[in-house]
Amino acid sequence: MDKLCCFNASYSRVRSASNYGKGRSHEGVIKYGFCLVKGKANHPMEDYHVAKFVQIQEHELGLFAIYDGHVQQTVPAYLQKHLFSNILKEEDFWVDPNSSISKAYEKTDQAILSHSSDLGRGGSTAVTAILINGQRLWVANVGDSRAVLSRGGEAIQMTIDHEPNAERSIIENKGGFVSNMPGDVPRVNGQLAVSRAFGDKSLKSHLRSDPDIRDINIDANTDVLILASDGLWKVMSNQEAVDIARRIKDPMKAAKQLITEALLNESKDDISCIVVRFR
Repeated sequence: MDKLCCFNASYSRVRSASNYGKGRSHEGVIKYGFCLVKGKANHPMEDYHVAKFVQIQEHELGLFAIYDGHVQQTVPAYLQKHLFSNILKEEDFWVDPNSSISKAYEKTDQAILSHSSDLGRGGSTAVTAILINGQRLWVANVGDSRAVLSRGGEAIQMTIDHEPNAERSIIENKGGFVSNMPGDVPRVNGQLAVSRAFGDKSLKSHLRSDPDIRDINIDANTDVLILASDGLWKVMSNQEAVDIARRIKDPMKAAKQLITEALLNESKDDISCIVVRFR
């Protein structure tokens, strides 16, 4: 059953939502937990998430995602409702997940742009993970939300942070520019701090929405998967996050602890975190 827990702390005014669940694998039970906290910025919470197991025919799928919105809540809310369903509607998903994920990301972005009069001018990053029968993991992302896997205690970054400087030549070839103002992060056209995103119609001619995709087998040494928005990764390394998540067996408590550590490290952004424990 869902539950909402609220707390106040001296380092931040926060509202936290957390929950947990579990699925099955060929070697036992897979558990997950999540926690979302609003940051100090003077705007509504813009992070959305998905964390659930679903049964489709003979397959069990774990669906996990973090959507980190900017400007408005409408685009991440749309992604929460539609992106996974669009992926699973692709006819070739069971044969070619890579192609299906890529096509669904592009189709979803086009749908967002075509409904911009209703959804507004904002956008969202995304990191998604699909766990098939507890054995194969497919991770995709646009933007700077990140997925990190722990294998034998070693952190493996499963995603690529799409930072403007890293894709400067592509942006400039499309007629855009990357600003590097003192005291600020690099931004596309002086506005957006990521080079790939859903939505953002005014910048779309200079932005990409195609995801980076990676897949990996889940073996006996795979213990933890962490998905989180950049509010966590700005103040914490991959290995630090893995070390915290591994030592707390309850994944919901692990997600809460990761956010607590990020707040203690003075993260001011909205923070969303999902922890999946395999063993």
